[in-house]
Amino acid sequence: MSLASNELRRAPGIAIGLGILISATLAPLIFNTYWISFILTQVLLLGVAAASLIFLSAYGGMVSLAQVALYGTAGFVLGNVVTTGNSKGLNLGWHPWLGVLLGIAIATAVGLIFGALASRSAGIYFLMITLTFAVIANLFFGQVTTFSGFGGISGVRTPGLIGEVDTHPNRLYYAALVVAVLVYAATKYLVRTPFGITLQGVRDDPVRMSSLGYNVPFHRMIAFGFAAFIASLGGVLFVWWNGHIDPASIDLSSTIDLLVICVIGGLYRLEGAWLGALVFVVINNYIRSVPGLGHIGLSEERFHTVIGVIFLVIILLSPGGLMGILGKGHELAGRLFPGRQVATSEAPAATSRRASGGPMP
Repeated sequence: MSLASNELRRAPGIAIGLGILISATLAPLIFNTYWISFILTQVLLLGVAAASLIFLSAYGGMVSLAQVALYGTAGFVLGNVVTTGNSKGLNLGWHPWLGVLLGIAIATAVGLIFGALASRSAGIYFLMITLTFAVIANLFFGQVTTFSGFGGISGVRTPGLIGEVDTHPNRLYYAALVVAVLVYAATKYLVRTPFGITLQGVRDDPVRMSSLGYNVPFHRMIAFGFAAFIASLGGVLFVWWNGHIDPASIDLSSTIDLLVICVIGGLYRLEGAWLGALVFVVINNYIRSVPGLGHIGLSEERFHTVIGVIFLVIILLSPGGLMGILGKGHELAGRLFPGRQVATSEAPAATSRRASGGPMP
């Protein structure tokens, strides 16, 4: 009965997930080119980057502010490898797929180094160390003109499979969709493996896990490396989508934006990465057209004021973000329609009869 009740509880979530996936697959037939190129593709790639932060937070107990730096590292490596004719950067002109592989590999390696350095810290100390990593990365690419400089790198070439993004926006959209689905599936699989279960034990009680013989810093380092791998995928998608990357793409404002996306969506639910990205991108693109706001001219600072107010409202309503609000709505629906909980309530009763030796129905 417990297995059946678990399946019953999961059924609505599975149905919703399949509905979202089908809708996302058919999106180019539903939405116009602007929405596909500037809204949904950006939502998917930002969601991938946010998923790297949520993975560390939800399953490792580590809130990292270095994910944008890792995201940018992959982008800068890709830009240096594939471009030619820029006044800054290496301008190697190599094959785009080779640039992708190098970008992912180097960003993942940097993530492992960051993880090794930060793995013995926790809480606010871990947060500040990763913030330091973010600042160092921003200053490095801004001041070392061999790799970028403040002007950044433009004209990043995409592989033939993706083509020109302006001409074929649907190709990049589907590439981002496939990456997002694979990241979600891989993360869900990983957290159910022995490593993932151990990582959650490290999150809950690192001292006890260490006393049981587990290498806590090593597990944190590997988790950080996996999160860097996810972030690097988002960085590659971003450079393909934007065609340009500069230090402003990974500055403190971008770092805070990614954290805001995660908190709005839900810092402890992987699905919140894309939900928060959707809210953030839609607000960023449409808040300037809201009646009554157009005359004041929403600058970048005023936009962050608006997103900050929305952020506070969501947090006051639910510390779990929008995913927490949806969870409360599901609980309320269960109270209003108690018949849906029959299978769940029967399971403990059956167990108690078996334990007491009473007759089974």
